[in-house]
Amino acid sequence: MPHHALWRPQPPALPAAVLSCLTEAGSLTERLQATGRRFAVRVLKQQTGPCLDDEAALLGLAAGAPLLAREVALTLDDTPVVFARSVARLDCADWLPILDRGSRSLGLTLFSELPDLRRDPLHYQLIDADHPLFEPAAALSPHQSYPARRCRFLLRQAPLLICELFLPELETLL
Repeated sequence: MPHHALWRPQPPALPAAVLSCLTEAGSLTERLQATGRRFAVRVLKQQTGPCLDDEAALLGLAAGAPLLAREVALTLDDTPVVFARSVARLDCADWLPILDRGSRSLGLTLFSELPDLRRDPLHYQLIDADHPLFEPAAALSPHQSYPARRCRFLLRQAPLLICELFLPELETLL
């Protein structure tokens, strides 16, 4: 079954604290900062890479087509709690400079600096070893699966797709 078919409009059953973060309608960055712990963004990679099968339709690309991918770990007190992948088309002049931000949070920009931004509804999945994003999350925190959410943002009709995998350490640090 293709991975995109597994994304659902309802989240999986999770402990209340994690479920609350997973379904956060506002900025996840602000939510994590509100814990009172030291929040940081660690860039894992930012480069041209292939479009994943379950990203293709939402970006208007063919699977495997080149795109810009930014992968980061969101940390609390230096502990990774979320693995995030943000992807945009290479021909997108609107998103490329926004993604080129080093360790600054993308969430703060999305939720406070872009009045023309439109956000599609969140979708959810449990990511396991069959999904390409499992490996980078497991490198941060080995586990059997990760609750995940993704959302497409549109800025002047240009799509940006963000997928966030919630690591087990998040529940401990909330």
